[in-house]
Amino acid sequence: MVEQVLHAIQDEYADDYAWCYGCGRLNNDGLKLRTGWDDDQTITMYAPRPEYTAIPGFVYGGLIASLIDCHGTGSASLALHRKNGHEPGDGVEPPRFVTASLKIDFIKPTSHGVTLKAIGKIEEIHPKKWKVMTEVYAGDVCCAKGEVMAVVMPKTFTNEK
Repeated sequence: MVEQVLHAIQDEYADDYAWCYGCGRLNNDGLKLRTGWDDDQTITMYAPRPEYTAIPGFVYGGLIASLIDCHGTGSASLALHRKNGHEPGDGVEPPRFVTASLKIDFIKPTSHGVTLKAIGKIEEIHPKKWKVMTEVYAGDVCCAKGEVMAVVMPKTFTNEK
């Protein structure tokens, strides 16, 4: 398993779409989540900052939701980008996805002070709609499972008229 994501899909997003609180590389106050390939699965790793505490020693569930959300849209972007014959770093801008639905099951309390790993499996539902199943681990413990239905970002999300 990879220890860090070297070629993240979020690094390739156009500047206009790189402001997401969760995964936007240009959002200085955000989490800067980065999603890449680990064989045929996707992975995002994140070390929660102290302010993401629910109760002492445990991570706030909203952070887990953000991790699953951005991991899901990033994973869908990776999958469609690969289907189109590209990989992060090849100079071709990837498709940008948004979340159509997000479902989360919190399995166990998530210990603070441990790097979290989101591992995703991707299924194409339609050329513009992808389902990503994600498991979040703190060390070897699966803390949460989620499903993201991601859709290609509609034109209405842009400033184009």
